[in-house]
Amino acid sequence: MALSLRCFLRCGKNAVSAVRQRGFHRSVPAAAQVTVRDALNQAMDEEMERDERVFLMGEEVAQYDGAYKVSRGLWKKYGDKRVIDTPISEMGFAGIAVGSAMAGLRPICEFMTFNFSMQAIDQVINSAAKTYYMSAGLQAVPIVFRGPNGASAGVAAQHSQCFAAWYAHCPGLKVVSPWNAEDAKGLLKAAIRDDNPVVFLENELMYGVPFEMSEESQSKDFTIPIGKAKIERQGNHITMVSHSRFVGHCLDAAAVLAKDGIECEVINLRTIRPMDVESIEASVMKTNHLVTVEGGWPQFGVGAEICARIMEGPAFNYLDAPVTRVTGVDIPMPYAKILEDHSLPQIKDIIFSVKKTLNV
Repeated sequence: MALSLRCFLRCGKNAVSAVRQRGFHRSVPAAAQVTVRDALNQAMDEEMERDERVFLMGEEVAQYDGAYKVSRGLWKKYGDKRVIDTPISEMGFAGIAVGSAMAGLRPICEFMTFNFSMQAIDQVINSAAKTYYMSAGLQAVPIVFRGPNGASAGVAAQHSQCFAAWYAHCPGLKVVSPWNAEDAKGLLKAAIRDDNPVVFLENELMYGVPFEMSEESQSKDFTIPIGKAKIERQGNHITMVSHSRFVGHCLDAAAVLAKDGIECEVINLRTIRPMDVESIEASVMKTNHLVTVEGGWPQFGVGAEICARIMEGPAFNYLDAPVTRVTGVDIPMPYAKILEDHSLPQIKDIIFSVKKTLNV
């Protein structure tokens, strides 16, 4: 009986010792599902809370909670002086926003769609983008112009343009184009804190799409550096470069192509200007093939700029085939759904272009 008791106690001590050595298993916190809309809302809320100079203005942003509900709850929390409904006059309220930035505030100027920013393009280009240079660095213009960009659904020619190439053409602007919720939050917070004018191109069709956000990205201190691309999928056969909604199309195409043994590397540009050419070059030097994908028109587009930069740089000698561009069709957007679908890149178009580039 005494021997049995000693054996039991010895085994118990060994068991306790083993637990102490191993420690308890701590599960990794589950990533939260957050829509792009809510990620943008969080970013503005956190930055308005952090810095009293930050304010939001635009059509229907206050009492209506935003045309797309991106600013939901901000008017009730911060009041009339920091969330301001404007008349339908883009030239007017963009000018007010630029002037307030010159005076020391940090405005977020929302366009209901970037198609309407054409009404205010003189303020964006001549007033916001050029002032820092023309003042010899004495006058900063810390402003964010944000809103949905590119094609939505069934809104025809005057509401479906992609302005990434338009604004990226202009020195003095930074141009950002997020894809998922983490991009949206981290890049918008970085844009608000930046001392330069930033054009922040969202996508209406992405607002309601949920994405997993890590614990780190839910922190109030989380930002993503402007000007740095992200490799969303590793691969060694071909590089696909895209921005905004079409990053998702590229990942879907890559999943299909993987079943045929084709491993695609997918790069999410995140920023159009300044463009992270180094990341694209490094990938092309590995895969020896390149396809660019965008929703905008082909002539003088983002893909055309990438082609030129690759041709002019060290990665050109690594290409085993010409670069292929997948773009929107070179016409104003039709209203009919079947024609609209044929006017924008589809997953099948990306797969076709990849196989054509690889000659398989």
